[in-house]
Amino acid sequence: MIKKLTIIFVLFCTLNTIAQQSDSNLSTLDKLVNWLAVHKNSTKDSTALGVNSRKAILLSKQSNNQTTLAQSYGYLALYHKEYSKLDSALYYFSKVKDIYVSQNNENNLAATYIDIKELHTLKADYNQAKNYAYKALDLYEKSGNQKGIAQCYAHIGDLLYYENNYNQAVKYCDKAIIIQKEINAKEDLALSYRFKANSQLFTGFDLEKALESINASIDTYNELGETGVPIMASVNWRGNIFKYMDRYEEAIIDYQANFDNSKKMGLDRYLIPSLANIGHVYLMQGNYEEALPYNLKAIELIKQTGRTRNLWENYMHVSEIYESLGDNKMALYYHQLYVSELESYKDNIILSLETDSQAKYEVGKKNATILFQDDKISQQKRTKILYIILTTLLAFILFGVFYNYRKNQKRNQKLETLNGALDTKNQQNELLLKEIHHRVKNNLELVKSLIALQSAQLEDSPTKDAMIASQNRVQSMGIIHQKLYQGDNLGSIDMKDYFLNLSDGILDTFNAEDKVKIDCAMEQLELDVDTAIPIGLIVNELLTNALKYAFPKDSKGKIKISLIQSNPETLTLKVVDNGIGKTFGTAPKGTGFGSQLIKLLTQQLNGNMEEKNVNGTSVLFEFKIKSAA
Repeated sequence: MIKKLTIIFVLFCTLNTIAQQSDSNLSTLDKLVNWLAVHKNSTKDSTALGVNSRKAILLSKQSNNQTTLAQSYGYLALYHKEYSKLDSALYYFSKVKDIYVSQNNENNLAATYIDIKELHTLKADYNQAKNYAYKALDLYEKSGNQKGIAQCYAHIGDLLYYENNYNQAVKYCDKAIIIQKEINAKEDLALSYRFKANSQLFTGFDLEKALESINASIDTYNELGETGVPIMASVNWRGNIFKYMDRYEEAIIDYQANFDNSKKMGLDRYLIPSLANIGHVYLMQGNYEEALPYNLKAIELIKQTGRTRNLWENYMHVSEIYESLGDNKMALYYHQLYVSELESYKDNIILSLETDSQAKYEVGKKNATILFQDDKISQQKRTKILYIILTTLLAFILFGVFYNYRKNQKRNQKLETLNGALDTKNQQNELLLKEIHHRVKNNLELVKSLIALQSAQLEDSPTKDAMIASQNRVQSMGIIHQKLYQGDNLGSIDMKDYFLNLSDGILDTFNAEDKVKIDCAMEQLELDVDTAIPIGLIVNELLTNALKYAFPKDSKGKIKISLIQSNPETLTLKVVDNGIGKTFGTAPKGTGFGSQLIKLLTQQLNGNMEEKNVNGTSVLFEFKIKSAA
């Protein structure tokens, strides 16, 4: 009887301790989520936003709290949207979406659809943006959520603006404004007024009405105490209205105010509209030399941030500036870029008009084709004029050259034409190669998903482990192709960034983020694809083995990866863990395929391997390779 009472007492104390630890985790998680909610729009806390979002994700997983996990993924997506890569933001919003789908939480799912719509709009992917806008509207209409319905009306109006369907856009914004006034949703109302002013500027009616709408937006934001990006967007559009009213000084004041605020907040991507619009004002005034650096800087930032929806417009302005300055060669070059980018933009618009969700509002591709017909004719005429100018100029130069130089001049002309064709071919090849890497990455993702589905149905543990290992190997190669099409250099890969992504994926596979830390102790190092893939597979195998065998049960540890290039033809790779190491005399674990793969890959790179088992496991490789181009 005493023994039984003792056992019950011990169990009670143990359960009580676990409960206290759980409450402590939840308390910390609550504090993190509250902090994120308060500081999500603070540019001063941008770094902390990313760090604390990841902490909240980890704690949410530990406590199996799906609600806070969805919120934490959303904050991390917001961090990537505002301060990092749009593709990363889309990735984490998709995780939020999956959670709300599994919970059947339709209101939060609809709000997430709107967030995803905004990302696709920034990427000029209007087809996807419209799909998500109508998905959100369908959910809000089913639940009778008037606030959500009004938000969707406003966002549909925003997308109609990019389709040049301005009058229809104004009607949708007015429908949103009526609802938002009734329910006193002032923040949403301010955004709807801005979307309405966007289209009013181009409807052909009185510009004073557009100015009235944008001032209503700015006044509402001022009433709410807003000082960040939302009111800056409205101030920028008021500058656009002033610009087309020929009130250039007032336009410059608004653009410069946004430029100064963006610099103050450290938001370089919000410098884009200020730079582009200041350059456009100078262009309209005929101050071409002053305009040029503003638009060129805007193009540079657009390419860096991936916010490409206004890239075609800046190419057009730069082409006009060079033409006005008499540099017809550069004018033609940027005109060709403008035509190419505009065609891509129009393709997105046509795809948007073809979507099933828009079928009840538009007639599809036929309308889009008619919409841009006159514009295409104008482009063709402009291209012919530029070619005629260049031909005439070259003929005049050749006529004035001495007879002895005529043959050399013709040869140079042929070389110049050939170089131009080669440059164009190189650009086409680069785009094609990026598309190939993108498709290879997508195909590898599909293979990975198929393996994951197959392994989920297996009960045999060794077979399932082998399937998971294959899944990680496919992921390792997929990350490389993703880095290739996202990067600026198609011939090489930054290995440190690659190892960080690879480590995150493997930790996530083994659900080991909270017990094992992986440190990439190396400088940035770029390698060619043929070298990066074998090294990536080797590191993948070593990390997988370490996570499976080096840290049994719940033991914690560290893994350190380093890769250095001591000379142009020698690479040194070292992977060290502080796990239990190998015990001599015991049978090796696993099938041995991973070890065989490592040996084959080492031979492929003309390398050698040295393994030590002191205070863990240390594996050292030296490879003889050629430096990356």
